[in-house]
Amino acid sequence: MAIVGLTNAGDHHLPHHGKSRAVDDEVAAADYCLKGVRHLSDAGITRLPGRYVLPASDRPGASVCISTGCSARVKLPVVDLARLRVPTERAAVLSTIYTACRDYGFFQVVNHGVDSEAIAGMLDVAARFFELPFPERARYMSPDVRAPVRYGTSFNQANDAVLCWRDFLKLSCVPTLADVVPSWPDSPADLRDVASAYAEASRRVFVEVVEAALEALGIGDGEDGVMEELATAGSQMMTVNCYPACPQPELTLGMPPHSDYGFLTLVLQDDVEGLQVMHDGEWLTVDPVPGSFVVNVGDHFEVLNYTTSAIFNSYHRTYDKPTCTSTWN
Repeated sequence: MAIVGLTNAGDHHLPHHGKSRAVDDEVAAADYCLKGVRHLSDAGITRLPGRYVLPASDRPGASVCISTGCSARVKLPVVDLARLRVPTERAAVLSTIYTACRDYGFFQVVNHGVDSEAIAGMLDVAARFFELPFPERARYMSPDVRAPVRYGTSFNQANDAVLCWRDFLKLSCVPTLADVVPSWPDSPADLRDVASAYAEASRRVFVEVVEAALEALGIGDGEDGVMEELATAGSQMMTVNCYPACPQPELTLGMPPHSDYGFLTLVLQDDVEGLQVMHDGEWLTVDPVPGSFVVNVGDHFEVLNYTTSAIFNSYHRTYDKPTCTSTWN
């Protein structure tokens, strides 16, 4: 079946070649969309199916200038964890964290202690998972959001009026890695070992960053027991995102504008930009810093912020492909 030209961009109706042919094409189009964007990309489509076309007011459009990189850009504040560990420099780093939370709700972390091999290995095994044949990936499709492993597409596939140009693999990391890793995909053969090692390493970064953020914002752990609660009742979800080449990227988004539900999210990007943050009413493209984590303040952290004067702004979207995120609630 030819996939090219199933729909015209911006047209949510298939061409009519008689009632039966129209119904068949609609079913075929819906089937391909439900299989995800990697399936569509591999099929060689040259026009975006109508279910992915955003209303004109919501499109990234020419303002993103994906092909030329001429969108407004931002270098997020950089938090150096090596300096944070030096007593004489800790106050300056905490001040950077405070300002970043107040002005952006985002910052980038360097010298975090996760070695380059672990990072490269995670990016590599993530890419190889999405290169698997669709039936192999489809084994992990599930409507249960609490499943320890879940493969799917879009943002909320069951409810999205317009689908997002994104496939994902979600891997729960609780109650312990030993409990959940046996349910993770066994292909590629090294995925479990590589992803679990990365999850453990990124968890250590999370603990150090959240302790520093609490200190920077003047939120004492003390009686509140935030760290103890995170250790005993918190959750960790690792999400691997795939944003394959899109034939008409100006008409769609990888992820719609949103804030993250959890406490903090660590984003590991490859070298392809795509994360945008809302700042002063404008979408700004984040310049990737190789080997860094982007830290995103989530909704749960903002609840703690009600006791301080800091104001978070963590509204963001993607038009291309940050690759792997770990979120803690």
